[in-house]
Amino acid sequence: MTEKVPPTTEKLQKVLARAGLGSRRELELWIEDGRVTVNGAVAKIGDRVLPEQDIRVDGQPLSASARHGTRRRVILYSKPEGQVCTMADPEGRPTVFDRLPVLRGARWIVIGRLDFNTQGLLLFTTDGELANKLMHPSSQIEREYAVRVLGNVDADMLTRLRAGVPLDDGPAHFDDIRDAGGEGANHWYHVTLKEGRNREVRRLWEAVGVKVSRLIRVRFGPVTLPRMLRPGRWEEMDKEVMTALIESVGLAPQVPRHHKKSASGKKPESATSERTPRTRLRTPGKEKADRAANKRPEKPSTARTRRHPRSPRMA
Repeated sequence: MTEKVPPTTEKLQKVLARAGLGSRRELELWIEDGRVTVNGAVAKIGDRVLPEQDIRVDGQPLSASARHGTRRRVILYSKPEGQVCTMADPEGRPTVFDRLPVLRGARWIVIGRLDFNTQGLLLFTTDGELANKLMHPSSQIEREYAVRVLGNVDADMLTRLRAGVPLDDGPAHFDDIRDAGGEGANHWYHVTLKEGRNREVRRLWEAVGVKVSRLIRVRFGPVTLPRMLRPGRWEEMDKEVMTALIESVGLAPQVPRHHKKSASGKKPESATSERTPRTRLRTPGKEKADRAANKRPEKPSTARTRRHPRSPRMA
């Protein structure tokens, strides 16, 4: 007589994150606010759920298909200065979500944040589990910035920045600092660190008496900011780069769902309604028009896994 194996439970916030409703941190706040119920009872942080249980968010049931996860997408966005990293701003300022492609049955989750006056690489995904892994301090994801500083920087300052300086929320340091050139009082450096504290790069330089006049994030983990991606534009992440990003946090690649063929040997319409963009031959005029309209590029992403991109033009 074979022993019956009990069904496997999963953490509630993990199920919700896989459905693309948000990052785990955000969904934990939803649970604390009483927005999630399981079999009619208000859920609590740490609850585990079974596949057959009724999960509702704001009274709306979570479908069985959503529990298996939405199609994992990651896009690169070149954030300009003057945008905030929230869905809506009480002051009415532009947000990074204003120019993103529209989704059905999912939502974009921003991976990390950049402050109002910082520009550069932002990643967005439909996978809450991936977003949580990439933002969690334990993942130790490197972030690289091009920094233009105003003032004289000597060897002692650089030594202190590498060793660590005290900040209001604890000591911090740069893992690497590289001189990137410049003329006069304005000088460029490339710095890397593995934390994402609020305004950490600016505060580190200010701690040694130097003012940051321009800040650009040029790399997040294995993903670098493409040279041709202009501020305010986005593009789909290349599959090779996405695989490197996913593997960097210990997640497995998403297995595509297979659809049964019809009698004619063709896939049903529902199976082809969301197709991965394919590379096609395009005329220069068409390519320019698409970029102007901020449409999804049909060519592969220009993101590369280069560790040290060249510095931006010195201004």
